[in-house]
Amino acid sequence: MITLTAGFFLDLLIGDPQNLLHPIRYIGKLIIFLEDKFKPYMVSKRIEFFLGILLWVITVFSSLLITLIILILLSKLHIAISIFVEIILCYYILAIKDLRDETKKVLDSLLEKDLRKSRKNLSMIVGRDTKNLDEESILKAAVETVAENISDGIIAPMLFIAVGGAPLGIAYKAANTLDSMVGYKSEKYLFLGKFSAIADDILNFIPSRISSLLMVLSSFLLRYNYKNSLKIYFRDRKKHLSPNAAQTESVAAGALNIRLGGPNYYHGNLVEKPYIGDNLKTIGVSDLLKTFKLMYVTAFLGLLLSLAIIYILN
Repeated sequence: MITLTAGFFLDLLIGDPQNLLHPIRYIGKLIIFLEDKFKPYMVSKRIEFFLGILLWVITVFSSLLITLIILILLSKLHIAISIFVEIILCYYILAIKDLRDETKKVLDSLLEKDLRKSRKNLSMIVGRDTKNLDEESILKAAVETVAENISDGIIAPMLFIAVGGAPLGIAYKAANTLDSMVGYKSEKYLFLGKFSAIADDILNFIPSRISSLLMVLSSFLLRYNYKNSLKIYFRDRKKHLSPNAAQTESVAAGALNIRLGGPNYYHGNLVEKPYIGDNLKTIGVSDLLKTFKLMYVTAFLGLLLSLAIIYILN
């Protein structure tokens, strides 16, 4: 309870540390290293798929075991050292301030009337093509990113930490990193990353739904349209290629009375996606600011829930 709470507030205040000691960066390097080693053996689609499974197993379980061994060894030196390191790991795992800061760069450049800069900033946090987006489309993409990452970057990691401490939290982040690096449907990663994409969907199935319910409660506390958030959630929560992304996006769309989703270009190709929510108004700057508030309140509710889980399990 101490390590998660301290890590939560460190992340809230300081944000993602840009230094060489960040474990997620080493996980990314491990993925690149293994992918490079596997390349000579990718002689068929079936072998490539099984190598993708091996890539996932090695990356996730080595992340889990290394973290666990380090904490056990440090606890033998002194329990305070182990607690301190686990606090830092929890801090690394969460991404509250970083999510807000990276998205705010998009907002700031919009307020400066610099569409080109805003599109560039947006391209750093989304997978879609951004070079031709207008202001409303940029804001919509930013709202969608924050809404989706409330689960992936905040609630899900806390729930995994609550169940298995920092080691399980790091393992979750390893799986999440695999999905972001090799899990998308491109010609290069269609088979190598298929298992990583499936595993990420499974791991986020429950957290995304818990996140959605917490967001509905946050909408009520913030006096947003929580009744509409429930309505749109039950109606549109399955309107996405991912079984999880629309869970949180639908709540945000309903709470803010806006419409998200719809067709977008990815790598030059038009991808038809269903709309989420009702087109009751034009998405504006205020909607992104409200989404930030929704994120913060949901994060605090997620912390309380995670602490309750830790208390029950112990």
